[in-house]
Amino acid sequence: MPFQIILAEPCWLLGDLVCVLYYFIAFITVPASVVNMVLISVDRYVAICYPLHYSTRITQKRVQVCVLLCWIYCILYSFLILFDNLKQPGRYNSCYGQCVINMNVALDLALGFIIPVSTIIILYVRVFVVAVSQARAMRSHITAVKLQRSVTVTVKKSELKAARTLGVVVAVFLMCYCPYYCVSLSGYSIMMGSSINAFTDFLVLFTSCLNPLIYAFFYPWFRKSIKLIVTLEILRPNSCAVNIL
Repeated sequence: MPFQIILAEPCWLLGDLVCVLYYFIAFITVPASVVNMVLISVDRYVAICYPLHYSTRITQKRVQVCVLLCWIYCILYSFLILFDNLKQPGRYNSCYGQCVINMNVALDLALGFIIPVSTIIILYVRVFVVAVSQARAMRSHITAVKLQRSVTVTVKKSELKAARTLGVVVAVFLMCYCPYYCVSLSGYSIMMGSSINAFTDFLVLFTSCLNPLIYAFFYPWFRKSIKLIVTLEILRPNSCAVNIL
């Protein structure tokens, strides 16, 4: 964000290399939030569609590998769409004091938007199809034991709440990202000082800010976790034993 504020100034004073590195880091960190949504959608898909196999399919080791692959994907994505700029910083500047990059719009659209969003939507639709079928199955077994039915409904409500939360996150993501890609597809150059570019960049960055706020709004345990981190209580020796549920 500090560099984004500098971009709003009429002249870039940090040099061509810093200009390219700024966009390179931005194209790593911002898509990471999108890929994280893909991972969350996969988690919800397994939890709802294969609940009995969840503990064996979603293990700590697999989660760590997926997070690592997430960052590797984002680094390769940033490298590919900014390859020419990294090879020769400042090659697209028409005069001194500009910060202009030329990125591969097709790769950006495919790797940063179409592939992750399509994956999320496909999994999300599958989740709700299965959730609806499960709800119908539960209604057809009203004569089941009351305690067993109560426990089942509680679990399903929890999973459906997580799916609905993901749906809100995806809807906000689409509203914030669509203007950016509309500008990119129009062939508009990414150049500092442009009000259009500043607005679309702000929306893209703002969606990464909204995601944790959405989760905080829906989940009390998330709010408690944030409070532990902000107040530095997480540094206490017994912080791992705190009940946040």
